[in-house]
Amino acid sequence: MPLFFASAKLLVTMVVRMRSNSSHTGNRRSHIKLSKPALTRDQNGALSLRHRVSPISGMYKGKQVLDLTKKLTKKAKKIEETEKK
Repeated sequence: MPLFFASAKLLVTMVVRMRSNSSHTGNRRSHIKLSKPALTRDQNGALSLRHRVSPISGMYKGKQVLDLTKKLTKKAKKIEETEKK
């Protein structure tokens, strides 16, 4: 039954919302899923995520960007300092 407000001159009707059953909900949720990560192999054969520096070789787009020997020596030095304490 529509309501009519004389002061606002507006016709308001009810909105019927249907309850979705469990199969409808399951069908909708079936498409919500994680995708597989896009992995690529660099020149050294190491797997890495696209558009990121390879953690094994330190290369990005064929160029050396990270000096991994420097990083490893710094890590080893830090471990030695914690062992002395």
